[in-house]
Amino acid sequence: MTPSDQRFLGLLKGLLRPLIRTLIARGVTAPAFYKLIKSVYVDVAHKDFALGAEPPTDSRITLLTGVHRRDVRAILTDDSDAWETRRSKSAMLATVLGQWSARRDYLDAQGDPIALPRVASQGPSFEALVSDINTDIRPRTVLDELLRQNLVVETKEGLLELSEDARQGPASDEDKLVFFAANVGDHIAAASENLMSDAPPFFERSVFYNQLSEDAVDAIEANARSLSQDVLEKLNTQSEALRTEQQSDADGTERYRLGIYFYRESAVPLDATPKDQKDEDE
Repeated sequence: MTPSDQRFLGLLKGLLRPLIRTLIARGVTAPAFYKLIKSVYVDVAHKDFALGAEPPTDSRITLLTGVHRRDVRAILTDDSDAWETRRSKSAMLATVLGQWSARRDYLDAQGDPIALPRVASQGPSFEALVSDINTDIRPRTVLDELLRQNLVVETKEGLLELSEDARQGPASDEDKLVFFAANVGDHIAAASENLMSDAPPFFERSVFYNQLSEDAVDAIEANARSLSQDVLEKLNTQSEALRTEQQSDADGTERYRLGIYFYRESAVPLDATPKDQKDEDE
């Protein structure tokens, strides 16, 4: 291993610490995580490190990953699609919420989402919205899940409205896990491409300050939430308009994700000595 590789591994500690904290909090042990990491190593090597048009051999995957050939074969023959199934379900819910908030025929004069009847012979309805997105899933199934998560509420008149929680997207534990993986995964993918390219291809910026009071960060966070939500809603509207215009376009194979986050903590000075350590020294 080169000195550069060793430095890279050392820096990965900063990347992995929040993830490991989450794994421990959710009861995922180190051996279970090692097993998962091994399978991901094999999957990535198989899909992304082919030589020409042919997929890499088991021996090449072993060479690239260090995973034993016996384990490589077992991993490649496991065709579990649980992740894809969960991601598809969560994406469906988010798409319904997103299009309800962005399609012009589902907005009022002020640009706010209108209340919808469950079914209508003509004009906007919840059933029509879901059917426009996916004809394989029953609208009632989607509605039941949105109602269960309190993302949609029913009025006294029997109309359906988006709740305040809908702006944050699906919020069940399973859906949060799916978007945790997708959002963080795409962020890491963009950062990795930038790291490995001479000319960074993706926009990735951050602003960070320290030595601020709690009140100051409260004010900044509130402003960040407002500005960020505005950006996301405007891009959602633009994306839906462009998607509608280009529905028949054969080149419509691209996807994108823009993520915005805000993190804060009470920082301990780097030169501070823990109280227990002071007492021990004394």
